[in-house]
Formats: sequence, C-alpha cells, structure tokens
Amino acid sequence: MDSSVSRFWDKYIEKTKCYKLKPGVDRWYVKHAEAYIKYHQGIKLASHQPHHIESFFTYKSRQIRIKDWQFRQIVQAIELLFIALVKTGWAREFPWQEWSDLSQALPSDHASFSPDASVFDMGSIDLEALGSYNKELLQQVLDRYPSYVQDLIKVIRVKHYSIRTEKAYLNWLLRFIRFHEMKDPASFSENDISLFLSDLVIKKQVSSSTQSQALNALIFFYKQVLKLQLSDEICFARSKRPRKLPVVLSKSEVEHLFVKLEVGTRSLMAGLLYGCGLRLMECIRLRVLDVDFDYHQILVRDGKGKKDRVVPIPVLLMDKLREQISKVEATHREDLADGFGSVYLPLALSKKYPNAEKEFKWQYVFPSTKISKDPRSTIYRRHHIHERGLQGYVKKAADMAGITKKVNCHTLRHSFATHLLEAGYDIRTVQELLGHADLSTTMIYTHVLNKPGVSVVSPFDSLEI
Repeated sequence: MDSSVSRFWDKYIEKTKCYKLKPGVDRWYVKHAEAYIKYHQGIKLASHQPHHIESFFTYKSRQIRIKDWQFRQIVQAIELLFIALVKTGWAREFPWQEWSDLSQALPSDHASFSPDASVFDMGSIDLEALGSYNKELLQQVLDRYPSYVQDLIKVIRVKHYSIRTEKAYLNWLLRFIRFHEMKDPASFSENDISLFLSDLVIKKQVSSSTQSQALNALIFFYKQVLKLQLSDEICFARSKRPRKLPVVLSKSEVEHLFVKLEVGTRSLMAGLLYGCGLRLMECIRLRVLDVDFDYHQILVRDGKGKKDRVVPIPVLLMDKLREQISKVEATHREDLADGFGSVYLPLALSKKYPNAEKEFKWQYVFPSTKISKDPRSTIYRRHHIHERGLQGYVKKAADMAGITKKVNCHTLRHSFATHLLEAGYDIRTVQELLGHADLSTTMIYTHVLNKPGVSVVSPFDSLEI
C-alpha cells in the first residue's frame, strides 16, 4: 500500500513539471493535494463530484492567512490532481480558471473604495495607502509643502470624489511642482500654468483628454485649496481631440463570442454587459438588492456622473442570474457562520444603515472567490471580483472566436447601443438605457445606421473584368 501511494505522488510530481515550477515548489502542490484528500477523508477520489471541489475551495477561501497567489496555487494543484491523475470526465469542464481569476483582492487604491475623509489621517500620510505614485517625488513635495498635499486630499474626500480622481489630481499637482523646479505654486500665475500645459502637448505629446484632466486638476487645486481665482481663459497649446468611432461587433460576431465564453460567472457578466448595456464597473459592483426579478430590471446605482438608471434584464439571462444569486446567498450564510459575511459599504451608507453590511441584500452579485482584507478598514470581507478577471477573459474569448477587431468589455456596451438603434429603437430611449447625460454622446452610434460613404457603390464594382 505504501509503495502504491509513493508511486502516486511520484507521478503527481512528474506532472507538475509541465508548469515549469521553481525548485521546491512542487512539494507545495503535493501539500495542497494532500490537504484536499484529507478534507474529504473516506471518500474515494474517483467518486468525487464538482461540489466536493467547490466545498474545499470555499473552505480555503475563508482562511485569511492565505494570499491570492497561494489560493491560485491551490486551485492549480487540485486541477492537476483531477485532470492528470484521477482523470474524471467532468474535470476538464470544471471552472478552474474562474476560481483562480476571480480570487484577486482589490488594492487600496481601487475605485470601489470611497475616499472618505474620516479614514485619512491628516497628520501623517501613508505613502503606500495613497497608491501608485513616484514615491520619491511625493516625498519631496511632502517635505516642502505638506499642507498642499493634505488639503488637496481632504477637499477631494469631503466632496466624495472617486479614488481615481484623487490619484489623478494629486499626480498632476506633483508633476506641476516638479516642472517649475519645486517652487511654491502659490506664487505662480496663469502663465506658469500655460507653460506646463503647453509642455504636455509639445514635448510629452499627451492626448487632449489627458491635457484637459491636468487643467481641471490645477484649477481645482487653486480654487479649492489655495482659494485663488484664475482667469477663465488660460492660453496654451491645445492637443487636438481625435474623432474616434466605437468598435462594434456584428450580431454574428457576438454570437461567436458567446459560444467561446464558457458557462459560468464571467459568461453571465459578459451577457449583462451586452444584454443591458452596463459599464464594466457597474456590472462588477452590482448588489443583490439592485436586481428586481418581478419587474425584470436592474437598478444601476451611482453610474457615471453619480446618476441612477434602470435597465431591462434579458429573458435568456433570468434563470442564470437567479442561480448566481442563490449561490451568493448560500456562500453568505456560510460566511456568517464562520464569523465573516460583512460587505463594504461607503461611509454614508454604513452610518445610515449600521447593520446593513451583513445583510444578504447588500452583498455583491459577483463576489470574489476568496475573502480578503479591506485595505482601508482592515476588516476581512468578501469583496466584489477584480475587473481584470473579466477583462482578460473577454479578450481571450474574442481571439478564440477569430474576431480580428479590438474587443474589450466596453465593446459589448457599444454593440448593445448600436444593435438597439438597428432594431428601430429611438435614440432617446437608447440614451436613457446607456445613462448618457448628453444626447450628442449617444449620437456617435448612429454611424452604423447612416453609413456615410459605405452605402455608395464603389466604381471598382462597375468594371467589367
């Protein structure tokens, strides 16, 4: 018996070579596989079913000391066990990659974490908590003008701007001060701002949107932090805004794409992007209480521009969405039983509803497969999945479908709008469904209907050759 067990693990270690692991890592794969077998002690591997693996992964997901990369290693170790050795028929259809991809924790500077002023210690600045900056430059500016950095962040958080806006505005302030050789920006004039903005275009060759963001950041800093009024017209070399048309998939291409999107959580999310016209982060942050099955609709909260809107749920996705929410409910009950079960809520909501964070209706529809630490409150929670888990999946599926267009998650939203217009829906309806504040933004999708130049018969086709 001992010799057969030894041969089993020798064969397992031999199979790990296909992963090109670093020396000594194979023993950790063995430990993970042994832990799985011990977890289901008394049940023969050959008789295991998908729910046995899901149970083990869920158990491991609640072990807070396990890092993201370790959890992915565990998934890979069990995948190897069943595909290479046990060779059960269902093993190749099990969503191994989904469990792995959807386990990534959210970083402290992720857009989902509200930049609440109360969480920020204005007396001491944690460089790591501020996100990805040039740490050396940030420290230099902090040493000379600490109040500028502190006050800028405080004003942004009091106004409840997003973390991405906070990062962008602080980054432009740092670059602006460095451009003027670390001089005090309070002594600058509109001309100094013009020089910086012109340099961005002439030397750095940035886009018009990047230049506009820099201008907005500096105006915000001078008006909100320094309390100085700037001229409404600051003269500088402007970057020309290119007119780009959105990439749109044909209905046939959408069908081919979804054939390659395997059944699972990510396939459902992609279906909502196309079927409801959701933005990527709107789908990622969807909560249970936002889904209304009786009225067949989803309430999109705090969309772009802090606007709410309602979109219809595709009939073909109703059952899948119900099933997904049922899984979330079961996982939530188990999380509560193990002492977890809370979900992130913005400061205003957490104060208004102090007990809501553990209620099922506030849970994310698409939670991470692993519990992780909230980087701001340090509470262990099951956050929503990281958007990268879906972004790479959609791109890979498009490649597998042989689609040569540049496809990403937003392409599905573009296709949703264009196909509605092709079906005869009026543009105002499409505008409401997309959540566009300005009709001119929605008008860009009419390029498919108008087809200027495309409807013209080419003179080449009139040649008799």
